[in-house]
Amino acid sequence: MRRERVPALWPTRRDGLWLVAAAVLFGALDLLVHGPGPHAGLAVRLSVDVSLLFLARFPVRVASWALVVAVLLLLSGQFAPGLLVPVPPATHLALPVATPAIVTNLVRLVDGRRAAVLVGLLAAVGTRFWDPAWDTTPLGLVNTLLPALAVLYLRARGQLVDSLRERAERAEREQVLLAERARAEERRRLAEEMHDVVTHRLSLVVLHAGALGVGSAEPAVRAAAEDIRQACALALTELRDLVGVLRTGGQVTAGAPAEPTAPDPRTLVDEARAVGERVSYAVGGVPERVSPTVRRTAYRVVQESLTNARKHAPGGEVAVVVDYRADGVTVRVTNGPARRAADDALASSGSGAGLLGLGQRVELVGGALRAGPMPDGGFRVDATLPAYVPTREDAG
Repeated sequence: MRRERVPALWPTRRDGLWLVAAAVLFGALDLLVHGPGPHAGLAVRLSVDVSLLFLARFPVRVASWALVVAVLLLLSGQFAPGLLVPVPPATHLALPVATPAIVTNLVRLVDGRRAAVLVGLLAAVGTRFWDPAWDTTPLGLVNTLLPALAVLYLRARGQLVDSLRERAERAEREQVLLAERARAEERRRLAEEMHDVVTHRLSLVVLHAGALGVGSAEPAVRAAAEDIRQACALALTELRDLVGVLRTGGQVTAGAPAEPTAPDPRTLVDEARAVGERVSYAVGGVPERVSPTVRRTAYRVVQESLTNARKHAPGGEVAVVVDYRADGVTVRVTNGPARRAADDALASSGSGAGLLGLGQRVELVGGALRAGPMPDGGFRVDATLPAYVPTREDAG
């Protein structure tokens, strides 16, 4: 047979220590105030002090016993002096000295109606409203109503502080939501502008390049036109990818359609070598281990790094290392110091925020980007990318 668990006498050890200390303190006060009075009166007063040990678990019973003792002391002083109250009485207050502690815990632990009834009865006995006097009524109010009002004030103040804190937290959450909504709207607007304007212009370039290649009789012109057409077609594909990133905010949902094949960074290295740059390329692992979105981000890291080296360190040796692993991709691009003066027109082109935008793109797929100068005057870019873009389900 399973035994029911008996509730603890004290909620915490700290509460127990406080109640024991209160019982000892009020018992000492009763002994000090009582003096040579009747032992029966001292016994009932000390019984109230001892009942403080049960105040946390039985506040109504302890308060009721204190009320009974107060009534007995009051009746003894009126009709049987010397039975429970000494003659002459040491004090005209009929309430036990532990009444403030009892009232405080009663209002704190018990529902309002029962607490109001018991506190009101204690106040009536303590103040002797039928025979008010300066030596009884004020003390009765101080021992009953004042502690109750103090507890109610502190409770109302705590509720007000909690309400204000909740409002502040809700306002902060609303501000965050508004900021996220504004960023989403701005991304959507940028995506629409890029799709409507840039895509239209690039499509025209593709058409004109195709027409030039078909209509020209010179092989060199036809080859250049075909290169332009293929480059613009690739730019259109990459632009659609970027527009998708802007519209979704970098989030990939489960069940999304299959992504197109990611470009190979080797093509960037071949293009750089074709125009006379000294670029070494090392690749490790299998690219198919990671998702196409991550491979395109690695492609962008190499592309931006080679562009910066071309602008700011012409003639310097560039080393590209891409390592595909089961848990992600590591990309490192280092370039040595410039060997000749930079072209002013090429160096001044662009917005100057290429690495900043690249860092944001890397963060969108859950990676990290580090870039900075090297002691020999060169520059290094390191990117660490995950194998797959975190989805909303992963984030949850």
